[in-house]
Amino acid sequence: MTPVAPALISPRRAVPDAIARPEYVDKPGPERFTGSEVKDADTIERIRIAARLAAQARELVGSHVQPGVTTDELDRVGHEFLCDHGAYPSTLGYKGFPKSLCTSVNEVICHGIPDARVIEDGDIVNIDITAFINGVHGDTNATFLAGDVDEETRLLVERTHEALMRGIAAVKPGRRLNVIGRVIESYAKRFGYGVVRDFTGHGIGTAFHSGLIVPHYDAPMYDDEIQVGMTFTIEPMLNLGTHEWVMWDDGWTVVTRDGRRSAQFEHTLLVTQSGAEILTHP
Repeated sequence: MTPVAPALISPRRAVPDAIARPEYVDKPGPERFTGSEVKDADTIERIRIAARLAAQARELVGSHVQPGVTTDELDRVGHEFLCDHGAYPSTLGYKGFPKSLCTSVNEVICHGIPDARVIEDGDIVNIDITAFINGVHGDTNATFLAGDVDEETRLLVERTHEALMRGIAAVKPGRRLNVIGRVIESYAKRFGYGVVRDFTGHGIGTAFHSGLIVPHYDAPMYDDEIQVGMTFTIEPMLNLGTHEWVMWDDGWTVVTRDGRRSAQFEHTLLVTQSGAEILTHP
């Protein structure tokens, strides 16, 4: 299997002037979020709209994942869908990120930049896409199979999705956030998978990343109380080998240190009286 390598990145895609931009676009970074992690009813309804739109984009782009297609083409599909629905692609211009979604192929853990690389038979491709509309973000990702994927990789993808769903099921008001990572890591360890530690879930709403951290491993220090009305993401990254990673010179693309494959899934969630509602369903 040939390692993933950087390829040509096309010029930045335009967003219609009528679409509102997040405050951070083309700045060194976002303003620090100082609001509450517990959202009011109006904000929740707006997040619901953004999250559903992001989920629709995720599924549309995912349907185009097949051998012979470039990851840049996937970016075009997602970009046009969000713009056509009045949403801004949250990653575009975030801390300088040049594209409207992330495409992480095979051993790329996260933050892969769409480029001219052609998807090959047997690849797996994570599509991470976020919609900004009505002043809030909805964030989601999923790993899609291209062509005939080997059994070991297919099982990694299935089990990573299962790890996400187990993490979501652990969300209950009054519990601590670290219960999520404890459940995910416990499941992943059954199969000897590496659980990525340095990239986490996060609070979301008017801020793309609010400062609330949701680790996917057993991390006792992250003991914020889960409260009704919180909105955050869970997005485990599981690797066939080590959890350790290296970053490409582009400052974004994160790959497994041992070159083995990685899968990821993500939902934006709302904490309810009884658990967690998944907002990123199409």
